Amino acid sequence: MVSLAATFGRGAMTNHWRDIRHADLILVNGANPAEAHPVGFRWLMRAKLDRGAKIIHADPRFTRTSAVADTHLRIRTGSDVAYFGGLINYVLGNDLHHREYVEFATNAALVVREDFSFTDGMFNGFDEATGTYDTTAWAYELDADGNARSDIDHPRSVLNLLRRHYSRYTPELVERVTGIPREQFLQVAELVGQTGRPDKVMTIVYAVGLTHHTTGVQLIRSAAVLQLLLGNMGRPGGGMNAERGHANIQGNTDHAISWDILPGYLRIPAPGQKTLADYVKASASKKLRPNAVNFFGTNYRAFMVSLLKTWYGDAATKDNEYAFDHLPKPAANASWISIFDQALQGRMEGLILSGMTATSIGPDSNQVLQALAKLKWLCVMDPFRTTSSEFWNAPGVDPATVDTEVFHLPCTHWIEKDGSFTNSGRWVQWKEQVLPPEGQARHDHWVIAELFQRVRQMYAAQGGKYPDPVLQLTMPYRDPRKPLLDEIAQEINGRDLATGRRLATFADLKADGTTTAGDWIYTGHYPEEGNLAKRRDGVQDPARNDPTGMGFYPNWAWSWPVNRRVLYNRASADAAGRPWDPERPGIAWDPAQRLWTGDVPDYPKDAAPGPNAPLPFIMTGEGTGRLFSNGVADGPFPEHYEPVESPVANPLHPDVSATPVAFLYDEKAGRPNRFGTAEEFPYIATSYRLTEHEHYVTQNVERLVQLQPEAFVEIPAELAEEKGIENGDRVRVRSKRGKLEVRAVVTRRLGPLTVDGKKVYQIGIPIHWGFVGINTGQHWLANALTPFVGDASSRTPEFKAFLVDIEKM
Repeated sequence: MVSLAATFGRGAMTNHWRDIRHADLILVNGANPAEAHPVGFRWLMRAKLDRGAKIIHADPRFTRTSAVADTHLRIRTGSDVAYFGGLINYVLGNDLHHREYVEFATNAALVVREDFSFTDGMFNGFDEATGTYDTTAWAYELDADGNARSDIDHPRSVLNLLRRHYSRYTPELVERVTGIPREQFLQVAELVGQTGRPDKVMTIVYAVGLTHHTTGVQLIRSAAVLQLLLGNMGRPGGGMNAERGHANIQGNTDHAISWDILPGYLRIPAPGQKTLADYVKASASKKLRPNAVNFFGTNYRAFMVSLLKTWYGDAATKDNEYAFDHLPKPAANASWISIFDQALQGRMEGLILSGMTATSIGPDSNQVLQALAKLKWLCVMDPFRTTSSEFWNAPGVDPATVDTEVFHLPCTHWIEKDGSFTNSGRWVQWKEQVLPPEGQARHDHWVIAELFQRVRQMYAAQGGKYPDPVLQLTMPYRDPRKPLLDEIAQEINGRDLATGRRLATFADLKADGTTTAGDWIYTGHYPEEGNLAKRRDGVQDPARNDPTGMGFYPNWAWSWPVNRRVLYNRASADAAGRPWDPERPGIAWDPAQRLWTGDVPDYPKDAAPGPNAPLPFIMTGEGTGRLFSNGVADGPFPEHYEPVESPVANPLHPDVSATPVAFLYDEKAGRPNRFGTAEEFPYIATSYRLTEHEHYVTQNVERLVQLQPEAFVEIPAELAEEKGIENGDRVRVRSKRGKLEVRAVVTRRLGPLTVDGKKVYQIGIPIHWGFVGINTGQHWLANALTPFVGDASSRTPEFKAFLVDIEKM
């Protein structure tokens, strides 16, 4: 989310699953869609079978995706910046970038400020005391009017700085860092370079295999930079397509499951922001080009005021800044790992876990167990017993030593309620209830509503310090203790308060308190005519339901924003409004109608092409996609850094091997860092999912447990031979933090790599087992091995690259 927003203005899959069939080349990194997203994977296969598209799969393991790919690159986990950086260097060095697109749709021509520097792994602006970068130090040179200076031939233009930065990423360097043989890399580079033309297009498909790293933001951004250079953003068959792990992960993110955002990706206010003006000034993007639309920045206040009116109703007025003071302004990080770090330090009394099991999904699960044991109380809302609700029964834990009071509130499974799912491609689709709830199970939103009402009653009866945010919060439902998801969907959509009618577009949201919207990007999904997420006009009549023939199917469900199917689609046409490839048009300017036609334009629909036309990326202050960006915490250009635990020093800058701004929780809390060295833990481990398991829910489904009955690790055949391990042997896998004792699956799906002249092995660890469910003997938690660290921008844990040792038991 962070990386795509910093590059394009929004954090989401830019195209959609069906659109992948339009690609000529598909790069799959950090993902195994044939097994993890088997339904969506059909569209990769359609591209291969119908268009002759090539699939390149870069993955430590040879998987079912690899089996149907044209090329499998065995890559060292966590080294993708070097891979993409090598492709960027190849494209620029051979003049294969889509020059017209780059000059029209990217910030390549903007001149970076003179004080920008990058030396031996360090960008300018680093603060030794805090271990962070001042990202405002990465800025453009401005003219007297405050606009970014533009001169593509300037030595400090973004394009020229980009050339210099990636000139180090030679094929030889790629081989040294990633383990991909030089000849194989060059074969792929040649294919990639061919897509920098109007008649070719490439898409990049990725998942948490790129996200779950201390450098995850930069891994993803390096791929996004490559796509901008090749002119593949905004185009059908192109884009950066992030596979979300569950059916509603995208919806969770959109509606602010992350601690640092409000619904619609508005920022959480910060200390010192005493007024809405302070908040908007610090949060909204600034217009940096005269013809940049800067839609998000310009409308930021309207979106925020409409959200506040949704939450606080008549209590939110112009005189009180629309109840802006009611919002918390946290001074400290409250991300996932930070919560359990606070508990570990004894600074948290209680915790509610809703639909997630901390001990299984968090890093360093042994330390998470310790954290839960320091709470006074723990409330788990879940349909099943979990390793969190039963943490005091974990192997090695003496229940008599745990004082935490545990409440398990039985909640409904998603098949026991209606509501919407938002899939990877931003399609909001309504589902119906399949089964009625069993026993005393309640919907999770009913549990939260009941808790809120009881807290409100206590405030009303007893008073308290600043009770207004609780007492004035609106609950405009037929039954405030049991709101219907249909009611909430209407509330999220928003209304015109003067007429009482639901709005059809976020363009109608206002900053004067006359509109509401619980999430501005969802405005229009439930207008007056009804719930558009329920629409099902699809392949039963393609001629009628897909008039463009491009697979947009505009009356199948609804996609945010405003039912747009491909984000940034203005970049699918040249400056004159003609599609780069007439056979795969996204949108096109119709001079007769004086409108953009095709998909819903990501652009003013009646803005005619021409020298003074708005720039194509409306969500950034530059009006373009960003090759250079200060929207992330660890560097304006992606740079390869080693994982915190690595078998080698960084060949690019060994003195700054890992990123200097990764957040080391143990060290910051005064605990000793527990990082292993290659001498003690010589093998690289990575974690992954299995097709037969849906995370930890299926530990309770008998037939799925039968399909994957026992915990195991995958070991390369050559390593197994060296260690005397045979298939089915019990093995012990250790890291600096914990151990697993499981079966060995000896395989040739994994093999040795040569990294900087050193032979290294990688082993694979599925994540699914635990000490609850049908087969409770399989109590091993894969994350007992993973480090308690977070990336600089979002505090995402490192699940995909860490060091272990392995021995036969």
